[in-house]
Amino acid sequence: MRISKKAQQFGESVIRDMTRRAIQHNAVNLAQGFPDFGAPEDLKLAARQAIDGDINQYAITWGAVDLRTAIARKFEQLQGVPVDPATEITVCCGSTEAMIATLLGVLDPGEEIIVFEPFYENYGPDAILSEASIRYVDLYPPDPENSDWRFNPDELHAAFNQNTRAIIINTPHNPTGKVFTRDELKFIAGLCNEFDAIAVTDEIYEHILYDGHQHISIASLPEMRDRTVTISSLSKTYSVTGWRVGWAIAAPALTAGIRKVHDFLTVGAAAPLQAAGAAALSLPQCYYEDLAEKYTERRDLLLNGLREIGLKAFRPRGAYYIIADFSPVYAGDDTSFAMHLLESVSVAAVPGSSFYRLGSGGSRYIRFTFCKKIETLERAIENLRKL
Repeated sequence: MRISKKAQQFGESVIRDMTRRAIQHNAVNLAQGFPDFGAPEDLKLAARQAIDGDINQYAITWGAVDLRTAIARKFEQLQGVPVDPATEITVCCGSTEAMIATLLGVLDPGEEIIVFEPFYENYGPDAILSEASIRYVDLYPPDPENSDWRFNPDELHAAFNQNTRAIIINTPHNPTGKVFTRDELKFIAGLCNEFDAIAVTDEIYEHILYDGHQHISIASLPEMRDRTVTISSLSKTYSVTGWRVGWAIAAPALTAGIRKVHDFLTVGAAAPLQAAGAAALSLPQCYYEDLAEKYTERRDLLLNGLREIGLKAFRPRGAYYIIADFSPVYAGDDTSFAMHLLESVSVAAVPGSSFYRLGSGGSRYIRFTFCKKIETLERAIENLRKL
């Protein structure tokens, strides 16, 4: 018996495997990006009320009207881009499904997509499943002259060609915490227009920002509204990663393809959780300010702890991960270091190679998440000091 040639080309998720290992070792899980604290009470109440109100059958395949209306309203408020909820929004089972439904819905086999490296580990298998080819463009780590991860414009331009169908932009970025600037996005937009390519954006950390940095959707830039698919979800902003409610915003021509694929992938996301999602998207601005403030405290706590033990930890500008160079304290590779942390000091983290191509530059990096209770992070730091 055999599995498909597609499935043979990639392994299981390293991130989720580290969670299973953390459970086995009773370790502090700083690997997978899910909170160990509760979701907002208003949101949980809305879900209970929806279930009690018997919103328990299929929603409209591409999303309940109330949720799509709330998504459109919020996107226009934040990014100044009007969206028609009837023809331009597809609600999916998380941003994960929104991404694969998008690639399957807009790509033909053999077409190319551009991905910045390091990258969230799902993008590689997504490309294989959609039979696309990836061209990788490096994000270079901060150095004395540059305070943020950056790409070389000439290298990005060289990656585009007549077979380029799309570029995936993850901002705020996992795993680096990079927040793409307006100038960077303008440059990318220029290339998309020059080569008639689509921008597919993963913006699930859009509200988790630090030090005054601003999230900008490339769809809000001139000439990009109709050539962008904007993906987001409830998971990270509202601390409900297990609900699996996400969405893709795109012009009607692109939405038509996304909806067809989504329909036959999953039919639809959980109906009562969609109803609760509409309530979540109506939370006041103070909720998002409080979210960023609390995550800033957690970021600084873990960042200082990692630096204290000798790791070269890079300060993220958004999202809730810290990527660190461990070479000053450990001579082996990233996988052996991750296992050393797990087995010696009971802390789970993700090997950097999970975010790079095979044989590429992740072998000296490790990624930690800080979407945890303060006491969880303090326990992890205490354990790490034993190194």
